[in-house]
Amino acid sequence: MSTSTTASVSTHILDTSIGRPAEGVAVRLAARAGRDAHWQALGGSATDADGRCKDLPALPEGTTHVRLDFAVEPYFEKKQADAQQDAPANRDSGPAVFFPEVAITFAVVPGEHYHVPLLLNPFGYSVYRGS
Repeated sequence: MSTSTTASVSTHILDTSIGRPAEGVAVRLAARAGRDAHWQALGGSATDADGRCKDLPALPEGTTHVRLDFAVEPYFEKKQADAQQDAPANRDSGPAVFFPEVAITFAVVPGEHYHVPLLLNPFGYSVYRGS
């Protein structure tokens, strides 16, 4: 939860290739206080069955920039392996995903909440500031 001296962040992932939430994607959170400051790793979480990370760490006071790192490759590899079990004759020798990880960096101001959804598919993604 944000206070007057801190911002807060939440996220969720929708796998647009199947129109469903992406469960089990690891998400790491980092912050910095100023454009030239070093990134401070704050910890992470994984998306639940609804594609949401409900337990991301709080941002430290003075945070001006936030980075969310989504490890999407293991998610798509698992999806591809599950699909191959169901239809082994349709195996594709290509990679399961074009973007193995997605890093989203954005600016924040104290007292604001930032919900940053990720719309994801094996060959592209989109992100926006939600509500």
